[in-house]
Amino acid sequence: MSTIGIIANPASGKDIRRLVSHATVIDNNEKVNIVERIILGAQNFGVDKIYIMPDSYMMGYKVQDKLKLSEELNVEIEVLDMKIKASPKDTEKAAQMMEEKKLGCVVVLGGDGTNRLAAKYLKTVPLIGVSTGTNNAYPKMLEGTTVGIAAAVVASKGYDTNLSCRKDKIIEIYKNGEFIDICLMDAVISNEQYIGSKAIWDLDNIKKIIVSNCHPASIGFSAIVGVNKHINERDDYGAVLDLNSSENKFMAPVSAGKVVELSSGDLEIIQINQSISWEANFKGIIAADGEREIVFNIGDKFEFKITRSGPIHVDVRKTMEAAVAEGFFKIK
Repeated sequence: MSTIGIIANPASGKDIRRLVSHATVIDNNEKVNIVERIILGAQNFGVDKIYIMPDSYMMGYKVQDKLKLSEELNVEIEVLDMKIKASPKDTEKAAQMMEEKKLGCVVVLGGDGTNRLAAKYLKTVPLIGVSTGTNNAYPKMLEGTTVGIAAAVVASKGYDTNLSCRKDKIIEIYKNGEFIDICLMDAVISNEQYIGSKAIWDLDNIKKIIVSNCHPASIGFSAIVGVNKHINERDDYGAVLDLNSSENKFMAPVSAGKVVELSSGDLEIIQINQSISWEANFKGIIAADGEREIVFNIGDKFEFKITRSGPIHVDVRKTMEAAVAEGFFKIK
């Protein structure tokens, strides 16, 4: 049986950055539309069953009702049987269940933070990240129909996925010798002392940025490093940059419509499987992929390690190209 999963975060694309920048709002009705297109694309290419994460907006049920009413639904849909908490725990639980079911592919609708939560549990199931959040360095803006077809191609297991899938780099974070979390793109050390709103927006408080990947065309903290050096997904290294620490001045796009002047020390390369150590001499918070998560105190010791133990990430364009080469679209 060919199966895929869909995790659509109803809270993505709605944080405080809509007040402090010009970030796009993608409402839940549009997310429903995207999920519909994913299903319609996938069901035409051999997918037998689609699992959907339940949520407070009931997107899975709305999609099911709409497609049944229009008589377009030709595949079985199952909304996962799990108690929702209307919190990030829902994404984590859904990803864990989809991993346990050994689905052929999982599509995650959200920003860097949502994809990070799913990636913590998707160890063997390939992931497609679709951008419906704010700062989206990891997920991409993709058409749902194409995403559904690509998910079906991967789930079919009918060709060599090494051509279009990669094992992503992540940043592993250790606090006082204990593993505590991961980041897909960037870990940001700030002297802010309260989590409050998850997103960081005051750049004066940022002390250090560690990245696994970065590109000047991204938006967010990884772009701060990206305007100094491009590090792609296949490079076997990451980097660290001390911010607000010298006269090395530059401009960077830090959020939607917001380009600012910054200063930093020299960029330091971190090789794959190499750790950098840092001991806190102030109280603060570490943001994981843009979300304030880890509180620390003076004297806490951290290690940040770049590894290639992240999720299996599907390159949609390369998947579609490989499908053409394999004759996937031909009617037999």
